[in-house]
Amino acid sequence: MASKTYNVGVIGYGMSAKVFHIPLILVTPSFNLSAIVQRTPKPNDSASSDHPTAKIHSSATTLFADPSIDIIVITTTPDTHFTFTKSALQAGKHVIVEKPFVPSSEQADELIAISKETGKLICVYQNRRWDSDFLTVRKLISEGTIGRVVEFETHFDRYKPVKPESWKGTLGMEQAGGVVYDLGTHLIDQAYVLFGLPRSVNAVFENQRDDGSEEPDSITVLLGYGAGKPLVTAKAGVMCVETDQLRYWVRGTKGSFKKFHLDVQEDQLKAGLKPGDEGFGVEDEERSGTLVVLEGDKPKGSVLKNVVPETYKALYEGFAKAVAGGGESAVPVKASEARDVLRIIEAARESAKTGKTVTL
Repeated sequence: MASKTYNVGVIGYGMSAKVFHIPLILVTPSFNLSAIVQRTPKPNDSASSDHPTAKIHSSATTLFADPSIDIIVITTTPDTHFTFTKSALQAGKHVIVEKPFVPSSEQADELIAISKETGKLICVYQNRRWDSDFLTVRKLISEGTIGRVVEFETHFDRYKPVKPESWKGTLGMEQAGGVVYDLGTHLIDQAYVLFGLPRSVNAVFENQRDDGSEEPDSITVLLGYGAGKPLVTAKAGVMCVETDQLRYWVRGTKGSFKKFHLDVQEDQLKAGLKPGDEGFGVEDEERSGTLVVLEGDKPKGSVLKNVVPETYKALYEGFAKAVAGGGESAVPVKASEARDVLRIIEAARESAKTGKTVTL
């Protein structure tokens, strides 16, 4: 018996759709790119020209009403995610939604309840769980190579002196805009995957650009896990003038690991490569991290290459298995996990506002 093919409709036709989602849909064997919602096509930006076999909608409403669509991928700005996800679930569709999931944990809880009522699944696109350097860190920690982790730093520092004109620079935090919901979501999600919900949250939000904006452009968030557990630092700054940007610094009782540079998949996708192409997801060896372990009582350093990349297609492949019968337990990034990340972000916002430690 032939396996079922699932028709996928994509809402939005910006960078998220073009770079992060449609290429992955096209390499997922059981998924068919059936429809795209693009409100205002242009001669040099036309979904119908780029994907002539897909049906093009000018409104999400008509996509929701299409009985042939099985899965809807939401790539629009985060202030639209709640409404679109709710409508898709109630229309009987499974959903993949870009991060940040929704603006609040309360909204996340409502969507989780609707998902259970309708029997339709939600997957949140936390693709950086499949960064090769993060998978390398997970392996080091799980195998005990550096012993018990005492400190874990995860960074997204850059030199970006001008505020972006996209939602990342125009939407406020109440609408899930800005650095804490953009980059902070990735950083905090990775800490959550490794260590779970923290006991305490401390945060400092700053405007490093000093451009008069009321919204922060840089964050430092400390996550405490209690005695004998790691202290996590999640940091994103926009005034970091470096030739090599720090990505991870993990310290344990038996060693440490330090890694510079970002995962290469985003740049490769922007360049038109896709999973399955030769070298996709593979970093140059010169970008490898440094592992230091004790030999006797002396530290010894060595170059540690990343693990073999699983690539971002693993998220789509996992969701394909979930909708094919694996169910909620097989969803690679569950809505409940994204809800927990939002709870941590909300605690960080409260701490940054009050100057106090917030407990979860």
